[in-house]
Amino acid sequence: MTLTELKYIVAVARERHFGRAAAACFVSQPTLSVAVKKLEDELGVTLFERSAGDVSVTPIGERIVSEAQRVLEQVQTIKQLAEQGKDPLSGPLRLGAIYTISPYLLPYLIPVLRQRAPQMQLLLEENYTVRLAEMLKQGEIDVAVLSEPFRESGIATQAIYDEPFVVATPLNHPWEAQERIDAAQLEAENVLLLSPGNCFRDQILQTCPELNREALPTGSSLQRTLQGSSLTTIRHMVAGGIGVTVLPATSVTAGDGQLLSIRPFAEPVPMRRVVLAWRRNFPRREAIEAVRRAILDCGLPTVVMLPDAPVE
Repeated sequence: MTLTELKYIVAVARERHFGRAAAACFVSQPTLSVAVKKLEDELGVTLFERSAGDVSVTPIGERIVSEAQRVLEQVQTIKQLAEQGKDPLSGPLRLGAIYTISPYLLPYLIPVLRQRAPQMQLLLEENYTVRLAEMLKQGEIDVAVLSEPFRESGIATQAIYDEPFVVATPLNHPWEAQERIDAAQLEAENVLLLSPGNCFRDQILQTCPELNREALPTGSSLQRTLQGSSLTTIRHMVAGGIGVTVLPATSVTAGDGQLLSIRPFAEPVPMRRVVLAWRRNFPRREAIEAVRRAILDCGLPTVVMLPDAPVE
């Protein structure tokens, strides 16, 4: 039994597909398949049930994969302890961020962090919250920038800033005459949201639950809620007159004024709380603190930085 074989079975269990698991491990599918079969023969159990285009984990396989994941996490901790013995601010730091934060925070964060910790190379991962949570627990990333609510066993979090939401409409929309928009006004508009699975979509729906609808009765005064694959796509759809949308304030740029009309919300202004998340046993706390300090000092516009408290 080898660590490589454990890595392979964890990947297969996660991807439910040998080809995708092999790609994730940067090996050929035959190499991965042979290694998994070798481990099954050594253990004398079947870990995966294979069928055309589908892979499922057996009950005993679920237990073994869970233990394999713990072993891999411990190995990663040992490596990180060794690095900490040298310099916690040297060597790579694997940073994850959700799609609706990454492109707006990183251009500010990276230059500040590079100046403060020039020997700490950032390896970046952009993904959905659920995937970043898995990667944190599996030791595939070291720290993530996410938004609340976020609770995972074995993961520590610290709030960094609050970010308000704003309303975006096409140019010459009637709402341009208003200084602020009440959230209830969204109910009578075509509202463009990100597709399901994105936490920013969920936060908007919490602000205006009436938008959580697939279809509406004939004659209803409410319109449909439409979807886009990214905030950039949604911007273009709004500019084309398809509807209105809600954006995180950090995503608004000077160039938006040529395509969109941006209005703040009336009180209470909906917002999200952005947090750092890391494994509780992650040894390089100085590296986490360096990221936290860099975010606080990077001059991110439109957000409210939260009271300063060092990472414990």
